[in-house]
Amino acid sequence: MRLLKQLFKKEKLPARSYYVPEGELVYAIGDVHGRFDLLEQLIGMMESDWQSRSDISKCHVVFLGDYVDRGFQSKEVIECLVSIDLDWATVVCLQGNHEAMMFDFIKNPSENEGWLHFGGLATLASYGVRIRENEIGDRDLVRAASEFDDALPESHKSFIKSLPLQHQIGDYLFVHAGLRPEVALTEQDTADMLFIRHEFTESDYDFGVKVVHGHTGVQNPTLKHNRIAVDTTAYATGRLTAAVLVDDKVDFLTT
Repeated sequence: MRLLKQLFKKEKLPARSYYVPEGELVYAIGDVHGRFDLLEQLIGMMESDWQSRSDISKCHVVFLGDYVDRGFQSKEVIECLVSIDLDWATVVCLQGNHEAMMFDFIKNPSENEGWLHFGGLATLASYGVRIRENEIGDRDLVRAASEFDDALPESHKSFIKSLPLQHQIGDYLFVHAGLRPEVALTEQDTADMLFIRHEFTESDYDFGVKVVHGHTGVQNPTLKHNRIAVDTTAYATGRLTAAVLVDDKVDFLTT
């Protein structure tokens, strides 16, 4: 019997390692959600961290989406990202579901009223558009969407419309919400990359890359064998987080 147990005992495989290119450093920032104050603070923390590393030849900063809503500085956040120019890093900004919801509201306010209750009211206010949450009829929605469309600078519209859905550096794939298990990377659906939750976060599926994502809030940044979660609900907690990736090492910076 002991021999049979030994024969059928499942071998424990060594943990897989994921790397960024040699000599490169990546910061991946979770959902900002209208907290420009925290964004400024975290950018300063990242620059200080980068300056402390003498062996880095190239630095990347990747924002994982959801720049607007909930917090009251959405306009300031977008203005910062539109004009951001870090002489110490290249910057990539990805699209989040809240940016998509915001444009859906502008296109069809009556069918996308829900955005207002998921933080959209704060975004409207940051651009000077007022609407009462308990007095929302079709006429109010159409008026607010039209005023918001007029208030959004063209540079902000162009920036948001140009945001990619994913970005890969080395063995890490960056995306806002996550990926659908058992679907090839090249066949992932836009809605999943922006909105997926439990089907992704509760899966042990090996995507062939380590997925770095926001969207699903966590109390502390979370490192799993197949993913890294960095949305520490900054708008409510005051903690905006960046994953720090060097070689096969993972660390975190949090405001």
